[in-house]
Amino acid sequence: MSAPAAPADLWGEVVGQDTAVARLRAAVRTPVHAYLLVGPQGSGTRAAARAFAADLLTAGLDDDEGERGRRLVASEVHPALTVVERDGASIDADQARDVVRRAGLAPAEGELQVIVLVDFHLVREAAPILLKSIEEPPSSTVFLVLSEELPPELATIASRCVRIDFDAVPEAAIRERLVAEGADEDAARDAAEGAGGSLDRARLLVRDPGASLRRTAWYSVPDRLDGTGARACELVDELLASAEEVAVPLSERQDAETAEFEERAEAAGGGRVGDRKRLEARHKREQRRVRTDELRSGLAALVARYRDEVARGGSAADFLVAADGVQAVCDGLVFNPNEPLQLRALFVSLPRPGGG
Repeated sequence: MSAPAAPADLWGEVVGQDTAVARLRAAVRTPVHAYLLVGPQGSGTRAAARAFAADLLTAGLDDDEGERGRRLVASEVHPALTVVERDGASIDADQARDVVRRAGLAPAEGELQVIVLVDFHLVREAAPILLKSIEEPPSSTVFLVLSEELPPELATIASRCVRIDFDAVPEAAIRERLVAEGADEDAARDAAEGAGGSLDRARLLVRDPGASLRRTAWYSVPDRLDGTGARACELVDELLASAEEVAVPLSERQDAETAEFEERAEAAGGGRVGDRKRLEARHKREQRRVRTDELRSGLAALVARYRDEVARGGSAADFLVAADGVQAVCDGLVFNPNEPLQLRALFVSLPRPGGG
């Protein structure tokens, strides 16, 4: 199945978020200075930001100019659109000061500019630098702030924005979209079930023939344990090696995106070095995120094994032990832990089904 082409109607890329889409589309005629789009990874906040920005930046244009503008926004290269992605672990102070500077400039094209801040839940110490600009930007600037959650330190900025909430995408909506994009029913169902509400992840899984087998391998871990560290190490090494497979379809998509970028850059006379570096940095973040999501998906399958045991009359205490251990590992994934070490410790501590 090929990746979907950039649509003329960018709202079509926002799946299963009818309420959020309706609120944003209604805001196009009289936009305010800042919007906060809050939702889990893969819920469509970035796609919605592109669609909203496209409507704002093409308002009042004729059909040809409007189509040009929407396609430029779809590729995030519109002259009046700035997408700010963190260079490192978070948007840092230097990036924040550059955002403040950009917000004060006149739009490079038209009468309005849109600044999108990605992964704002990770902004940390740079938040105070941005507060004044987000609170009171020039009338020609609209901020779209994207965040997976709202930590306490962002409460002040959040209070200055119109908040639009996004939920995890329903499985049925994911399955329907994958089928519409060319996937067969069975593959779409399996991908939707393993996607955890993320359309982005589902699009990778539906092109990954080993996804179902990997979930089965995690589900069967309790049956293969014997209480020894040697067996735990063996299983961890096997599962981590298989987790690398999920990066293959992502790499293919990224290669196509890089080729498209180079084509556009050549047509524009070479492009900007900074743009290339940002694209490369984003690709690396995507690779890390996909790996982490794969591990979380596997751990969820592992917990499901114990939950199913309870449904069959097994030990609820065993389920609680497994669930607490898995949660501890999932929490640790945020901080780039020693994955093999944590998984081995988890596997050694897991109870055997049926008390074995």
